[in-house]
Amino acid sequence: MASLAGISSPAWSAGDDDKTSSFYDYSQRAAELAMQAMSVVDAQYRYGGNSPETGVDCSGLVRYVYKKAWGAELPRTAAAISEVGESIETAELQPGDLVFYNTQRRRFSHVGIYLGDNKFVHAPSKGGKVRVEDMAGSYWQVRFNGARRITDPEKERIETERMIQAFRDDAKPKTLVRSR
Repeated sequence: MASLAGISSPAWSAGDDDKTSSFYDYSQRAAELAMQAMSVVDAQYRYGGNSPETGVDCSGLVRYVYKKAWGAELPRTAAAISEVGESIETAELQPGDLVFYNTQRRRFSHVGIYLGDNKFVHAPSKGGKVRVEDMAGSYWQVRFNGARRITDPEKERIETERMIQAFRDDAKPKTLVRSR
């Protein structure tokens, strides 16, 4: 599993009725990923590159976006990234999910970030620039290998805090009240 750093987020907020309750808005957090990915469009491709200023390759783009948006540390290669998170069906794709392709005669040799409406952003190849593509294009359809959803570190933090609090609540000594 990827090493994930905890970060704060506007997607976590207290409820109006119960100040101790909270809710988590995955769609808002996923939008952060999509917006961060769009900010890298037109960056130069560079094999092994990790930053838009000096160039990125496909996995460098994904790592950069997830680090900037969520503080998440992902593996270095598309193949290694394909082992992180959970596998999802194409029909379940949401902005921020990862889409994988076989572009070099091996599975999971290319990765991009799904934006919605069948579009994804990726760093294509030498001499190219980061751009948005349509997954429905024949080139991408025949090379599609699958999709994955990376767990948001903020959601993990929230769920961990809830579990710890529930454990603490259960561990508190119970006061018995005798009825007369």
